[in-house]
Amino acid sequence: MAVQNNESKILVFGGTGYIGSYIVKASINLGHPTYVFSRPNSHKTEMLNQLQSMGAIIVKGTMDEHDKLVSLLREVDVVISALAYPQVLDQLKIIEAIKVAGNIKRFLPSDFGVEEDRVSVLPPFEAFLEKKRKIRRAVEAANIPYTFVSANCFGAYFVNFLLRPYEQTEEIITVYGSGETKAVLVYEEDIGVFTIKVAADPRACNRVVIYRPAANLISQLGLISLWEKKTGRRFNKVHLPEEEMVTLSKTLPDPQNIPISILHSVFVKGVTANFQLGENDVEASALYPDLKVTSVDELLNIFLCNPPKPANAAFA
Repeated sequence: MAVQNNESKILVFGGTGYIGSYIVKASINLGHPTYVFSRPNSHKTEMLNQLQSMGAIIVKGTMDEHDKLVSLLREVDVVISALAYPQVLDQLKIIEAIKVAGNIKRFLPSDFGVEEDRVSVLPPFEAFLEKKRKIRRAVEAANIPYTFVSANCFGAYFVNFLLRPYEQTEEIITVYGSGETKAVLVYEEDIGVFTIKVAADPRACNRVVIYRPAANLISQLGLISLWEKKTGRRFNKVHLPEEEMVTLSKTLPDPQNIPISILHSVFVKGVTANFQLGENDVEASALYPDLKVTSVDELLNIFLCNPPKPANAAFA
């Protein structure tokens, strides 16, 4: 089975995006022939050149080129979508092409955030997640072999957002709610590796895979405390009450109301860790017990030595 996994040809949509680039790099590093579908007028030339230099096969096209999509799909085994939120419903075009191609062994739609079928969130975030649910239901209705991924919080992204490590003179940190609710922060490189592994793993077929390693579960106050110990700095923690967060979710214009709604769901309601896994769920690190996962403590060490630069990425 291992030989078959290594030979799987993987196509990634959104491969030049924030989490998509980690997935593409992991696919290449794990030995898969890797294709990246990119718009002809993409401005991400530097990233495309980097991925191509690593061995990725760049295919230019648009989501409206149905015949081209079908032809490309017939050359690969696995399709992973990491399309950003504004393009989520474009995945319906991928699904239609997969149905025609008839050969895809696994499709991973663009989830990579909270487990949308298990959470109850504020309306702006609910509308955000409903589009992702629509894609899941379309995949199921089409009888396409799938793996639905819940990667929870992008670790480096949220460390940058919560701790502002680049602001060396800033000693104030906003704490959402009490700061005691635990969230799951998974390093982006680990998300990439987990995603490629489950994409070719028969144990993950037609299942929800949740990335929730025990070492990646931490509260905001725990994260701040850990950072204070590592840096020797002391921060003034200013709490933003839940009531104020709810009010902001109602009064901020769209789409500015989405981030505060996501922060409420993760750091007040605890939606990344407040439910038990169901019969059809599997936790990623349990599938690969020998795989070294970057703990939150180790992630902060990376920021001390060679901090990842802040990036513009969707929260969920």
